[in-house]
Amino acid sequence: MEKRNFLKISSLAATGLLFANSPKLKAENKSAKIKPQALKTGDTVRIIAPGSAVSDPDDFLKANEIISSLGLVPVYSKYLMTGSGYKTRTVKERINDLHEAFGDKSAKAVFSIRGGYGAGQLVDSIDYSLIRNNPKIFCGFSDITALHTAISVMTGLVTFHSPVLLSQYTPYTQDIFIRMLFSTEVFGVIGNPSSKYGLRTSYPVRTINQGVSEGELAGGNLSLVSSLVGTKYQINSKKKILVLEDVGEPPYRIDRMMNQLRLAGILEDASGIVFGRCNDCNSDSNQSTWDFSLGEVLDFYLKPLCKPAFYGLMIGHTSEQATLPLGCNSRLNADNGTIEILENCVV
Repeated sequence: MEKRNFLKISSLAATGLLFANSPKLKAENKSAKIKPQALKTGDTVRIIAPGSAVSDPDDFLKANEIISSLGLVPVYSKYLMTGSGYKTRTVKERINDLHEAFGDKSAKAVFSIRGGYGAGQLVDSIDYSLIRNNPKIFCGFSDITALHTAISVMTGLVTFHSPVLLSQYTPYTQDIFIRMLFSTEVFGVIGNPSSKYGLRTSYPVRTINQGVSEGELAGGNLSLVSSLVGTKYQINSKKKILVLEDVGEPPYRIDRMMNQLRLAGILEDASGIVFGRCNDCNSDSNQSTWDFSLGEVLDFYLKPLCKPAFYGLMIGHTSEQATLPLGCNSRLNADNGTIEILENCVV
């Protein structure tokens, strides 16, 4: 190295400019944790459909009912009600709605009206600096997992795996949702409703591996998490509590996706794993090529890890839906099937 270049580099290093421009440091800054502001009565929220659009006027009635009950003011995005296609808007239209929602200085949150399909098409067109510089509460589940994962990786913003506006909002669901988003207090323990039907627990959990572990929450819908494997938006599960859920997937397809996570090191990297209640995920009696049950598939992949793990948390595609703050430090207790939130999720 020439002396002139050596002195120049030494000078830059001394001032911190050399490392401030290094790719590694940029990546670290990019993923530093950001918390959105808490909601309060009267706040404006933007309503978007990153996946499938909504065309039924009765669905807007349902969405308005939820927003009104929460004491919030809705602003529906331009292409939510009108645009190309019947259920599927173009990527450009959906990106426009997403960018306008996060760029709206008057809005405190961005709510997904539904999941559906197609959110994964957006991840490489998003202006992540816009989101990073305008942090807001971002909510949704199912197909919205693609955006949760990409936003987490690219910005570090805490987002919320939560009901969409067309969800049922049972007393259990709304209690957690409201306390999570409207209060800066540390939430505490999330567990299933304790009701029974006769002698049986209505919402049982099953311990796969005993124990307690801690880490930031990461995850969402298994199909969407696995679809991003091998991309720069792949989920980061290192020392995190990985939470997965799905619906309507037979065990052989759950196996395929869990194997993909295994091969990518995502299961091994996690400090603990929760698999939510999976409705309509039983074996088809007419299916002759695979005869493992869902429970056997989960045991096959999770037991050998010897890390705390349990099945059955009511998240995602379930009648009762707990809201999870993705990116917040939490404690998984596999012995009693709970997740304890250890820090405030909004400021």
